[in-house]
Amino acid sequence: MMAQVLRCLDRRTLGGWLAAVVVFLCVEARAGEVSFRNEVMPVLAKAGCNAGTCHGNKNGKGGFKLSLRGQDPDLDYITLTREVSGRRLNALEPDQSLALLKATTQVPHEGGLRFRPNSDEYATLRRWIAEGLGDDGPDLPRLERLEVSPTERVIVEPATNVQITAHAIFSDGTRRDITKLAVYDPANILVTVSHDGLVQRERAGETTVLVRYLQAQAPVRLAFVPARPDFVWAAPPENNFIDQHVFAKLRALRLNPSGLCDDATFLRRAYLDLLGILPTAGEARAFAADRRKDKRARLVDTLFERPEFADFWALKWADLLRTEEKVLDRKGVQNFHHWIRQSLAENKPLDQFVREILTARGSSYAQPAANYLRAIRTPVARAESTAQLFLGVRLQCAQCHNHPYDRWTQDDYYNWADLFARVDYKILENNKRDKLDSHEFVGEQIVFMARSGEVINARSGQPASPRFLGAQTPDLGDDRDRLEALAAWVTSPTNALFVRSQVNRVWYQLMGRGLVDPIDDFRPTNPPSHPEVLDALAREFVARRFDLRRLIRLVMNSRAYQLSAEPTAANADDEINYSHVLPRRLSAEQMIDAQHQVAGVPARFNGYPVGMRASQLPSLPAANRRTAKGASMENMLKLFGKPQRMLTCECERSSETTMNQAFQLISGPAVNHLLTETDNRLGALLNSGRTDAQIIDELYWTALNRPPAAQESRDALAYLEKSGDRRPALEDVTWGLLNAKEFILRK
Repeated sequence: MMAQVLRCLDRRTLGGWLAAVVVFLCVEARAGEVSFRNEVMPVLAKAGCNAGTCHGNKNGKGGFKLSLRGQDPDLDYITLTREVSGRRLNALEPDQSLALLKATTQVPHEGGLRFRPNSDEYATLRRWIAEGLGDDGPDLPRLERLEVSPTERVIVEPATNVQITAHAIFSDGTRRDITKLAVYDPANILVTVSHDGLVQRERAGETTVLVRYLQAQAPVRLAFVPARPDFVWAAPPENNFIDQHVFAKLRALRLNPSGLCDDATFLRRAYLDLLGILPTAGEARAFAADRRKDKRARLVDTLFERPEFADFWALKWADLLRTEEKVLDRKGVQNFHHWIRQSLAENKPLDQFVREILTARGSSYAQPAANYLRAIRTPVARAESTAQLFLGVRLQCAQCHNHPYDRWTQDDYYNWADLFARVDYKILENNKRDKLDSHEFVGEQIVFMARSGEVINARSGQPASPRFLGAQTPDLGDDRDRLEALAAWVTSPTNALFVRSQVNRVWYQLMGRGLVDPIDDFRPTNPPSHPEVLDALAREFVARRFDLRRLIRLVMNSRAYQLSAEPTAANADDEINYSHVLPRRLSAEQMIDAQHQVAGVPARFNGYPVGMRASQLPSLPAANRRTAKGASMENMLKLFGKPQRMLTCECERSSETTMNQAFQLISGPAVNHLLTETDNRLGALLNSGRTDAQIIDELYWTALNRPPAAQESRDALAYLEKSGDRRPALEDVTWGLLNAKEFILRK
């Protein structure tokens, strides 16, 4: 209406001031006119104008700032129509609007060409400007969901492309084809996607294309598969439903899995995964001699009953729950670690374990689980850690703006954080060693819930309202313990976020890669590689009342877990479909414990009894983390990736291989000490009266859990005979075993 009036007037009569005044007027869009929120905002997104690398940057670009990915259309409307006196848009002469001239590079634009004058984007934006920059009324239909097709597809050569179509469904029931307006973001460089959603293969592999429109996002999972005309499905046996789903996908991808690993490899794998240690030579020989068909399943059941199981799996939880001495102090760490280990030893259901952690109150010494809240000192840190650890949700991005890849808004972030706002501490004493370090605590503390406390929403500047993530929240009046209610919701059997994230974490520990990867980043835009496996395991976990051992047993008894690490020519490049086991370096604790076990030397760590294994340590002394000094074993643990426990994330533990690690294994003092120790295994073997052949056999069974091959035995015996001095020669042989890939890798 306003634009029509202006066209009837002589622009020279109006004067320049009236042309500027028009952009300050909010004109409600009428039926049939372009909608700012449902049509103009998608144009800005399609052109990349509100991306983080452009005007969606927190500081904007060139003095022009839009909300990131259009999270705040109200603000963007004001920015476009009112900032700089409305000079970005020209309702009198739409084609002269700066927004159109720059996007089409008719005037210089740092962002380059965003769309052409003959494009649909140009036409939509121009029409909105010509109609008078109308704003949307209160009855505007809202986007309810985004539907894409296909959601998943395997494309086999000679086919090289697939067309994605997208439809938006609005609150008034209308369904609109928005294929040309949607934004397409491929996850990797395996494909390119055209303006209109045509996905073109660049090379074989799997990818996910994220489709975005307004606030909605939907993933499309695609696999481009070579023809492999000679492919014949091998039809391997299936031990349980895990194999059914894993093998069904491999068959669709025209990949046969590798064969089963041999008994020695399975034995070593099971010991490392469940106990964190190697089997003894006697245990390895006994397993090799066992002829029962179900001996692998029997072995798994036996290992659950050993104390090392609780030791090793307590280590995993201690990492995530931040059991470190700087914040918790030595006694707090030891009490918390003991509680974690005892919970695993008695096979406490995982939902109960988590509830007790979230609701623990009182003395950090008398109530060990309270150390989880003691270690995390701010509401937002507690909120982020709890979401990531127990729900598999990474909320950090939503602190400053709506999450760009997930459904969580800034309001969701602060409302969730508000649940933790009333956690408080009574510090009974603090005898810290570093008086300048405000984060160090040494002494008992009381964790309690204060009567008041709130988090301020950074977006609104107002107090947040306590809310669960994506779920209905009960009335949380001042008299109700918010964390009691939260814990009940988090651990509910109907909470898919909790169940699926915990199943995925266990799968990662056993298989080396999560079904969702990263394992604590569940979102629609990061779909699982095998959704059927994840769903089936989640159902089984709930049905078995969150029994951790049953879940582990189910995975380890699958053929997928027991496959060989030796790839075939066809599946060698596969890293995500479990066609073969992916070798991985022993963890820091496994490495140190295995070296000491082979050498027959008890480990020594500052402040702990001689002989305590690395995987049994509640924590390293805080002083050793703050300085480069300390015992060599502690330094070796840090060198091989033991986390400092400052983050609630598996990512803090490093599995990288470095030159410094190689140097320490080859010529470092720690390994050299183990080999030259007078009373080590070599000394005992030399004093036992065994022949050289028997000693070599024993060393191989001890280090690699198998007998030496004929050539290995001949080479070792020849070296011993040539050396003339048995002791140094045996040290060299043992050094070679400790540096062998077969020893260093879990296969």
